[in-house]
Order: sequence, then structure tokens, then C-alpha cells
Amino acid sequence: MTLTARRAARPLLIAAVLAAGTSLLSACAPLVVGAAAGGTALVATDRRTAGVQLEDQNIGFKVESNMRRHFGDTARINASAYQTKVLLTGEAPNETVKQQASEIAGKVENVTHVYNQLNIGPVSSAEARTNDTWLGTKVRTALINTKGVPSRTLTVTVERGVVYLQGRVTRLEGDYASAAAANVSGVKQVVRLLDVMTPEEERALAESQKNPGSQKSQAAPITNGSEPAQDAAPQTLPSSGVEVMPIQ
Repeated sequence: MTLTARRAARPLLIAAVLAAGTSLLSACAPLVVGAAAGGTALVATDRRTAGVQLEDQNIGFKVESNMRRHFGDTARINASAYQTKVLLTGEAPNETVKQQASEIAGKVENVTHVYNQLNIGPVSSAEARTNDTWLGTKVRTALINTKGVPSRTLTVTVERGVVYLQGRVTRLEGDYASAAAANVSGVKQVVRLLDVMTPEEERALAESQKNPGSQKSQAAPITNGSEPAQDAAPQTLPSSGVEVMPIQ
């Protein structure tokens, strides 16, 4: 091929590579709206409205900021909010700090419930946290590859091998997601913090998927279950159900 021909072909080759890369990314990553680098990206396929997604992000940031201000390096407390319900994971040095963490999180504006899953003890090692990060990646991959699981509307948190699932799902979707997570090597337990739809909401969702233009505003979240989290500290916020799936 002549030099002129190679130069002429180069833009076509670059375009083909970029197109292929875009195709691969769209198959693996959720569609996001907003500036991901700024931490405000919103998942377009999430069943929460964009406003609720943003509110949940703000709640998580505020809770973690308040924890750092109150406890500094004496505790490691992470916060994940879904439908204004906050999950606390990490380590607290004693029971007093754990209960204080629930109170601090509960005072953040718009928080409706706190799931306190803090472990009592020293801060976990960097190696343990790295293992949890890797395990979380495997769980998310398993959810993506499981038929019938709306993986992009599920939030996965892993702490010491325990997987916490948050999201708005149908009963069947929740069962599929829990089973997929439980079958991932290294997972010790699966804790379901899921908002399970009522049959009426399931029918409305199915109808909206058939006729996207007729979709109405999202209904209020529904929490299923009757027993509070075993590790949850006493609170005045509304109670909500937690389902734990032990690994066989």
C-alpha cells in the first residue's frame, strides 16, 4: 500500500476501532447521565426517578461526611442510600459509637430509615477491603449475567464477605438476584434490603415497559419483610424488613 493510501485509510481504521470500543462499552456498562467524574452520574435505567437518585447520592455523601467529622479515624463507616434508606457498613470501636452512628445518620435530612450493619472491632485491613472490592465486582458480574435480574437498578455492597443488596424489584427478581449473589465463590452471606413491588406495581411496570410513553410518575417505594436487621441499633425511624440468606 502506498504512503498516500495508508494516510487515507488511517481515519477509517480509527473510526472502526472507536465504534467497536463504544459497542463493547455499551454492552458492559450502564448508561449514565451527568458528569461521572464529578460523582453525580445517574443510571438511566434505574427504577428510581433522577431526583431520587440524586437525593440518595447526596444523603450518602452527607452521612459519610458527618461520620468522619464525629469519629475521625477511630471508625470506618460507609453509607449507601437507596430510596432514602441508608445502609451503614464498616467498623465501630464499640457499641456506643455504633449507636451514635445510627443517630447521626438518622438526623440527615430526608433519611427515612437506617440499616446499621457496623461490625464492632478494629478497622479492617487494606487487604480485606481489597478482597471485598473484588468480590463485589464478581457479584455485579453475576447479576449482569443472570437472566431476569435488573442489575442496573440494584446496589451491591460487600463487607467482610457479606453481600448487601439494595434495589426496587419484583419478588421473583429479588429471588434471582439473591441466588446469583449467593452462588458467587467467596460470598459468606447475602442480606436483602430490597423494596419488593406489590402485584399492582408489577403490573404497572410491565405496562410501562410495553408503552414507554404512557409511563406515570414512580409510585412510593414498598419495603417487604417483618423483622429488623439483627445488628441494627434501636432507632425512632420507621422500621423496615431485612432478609438474610445464609450460604450453604
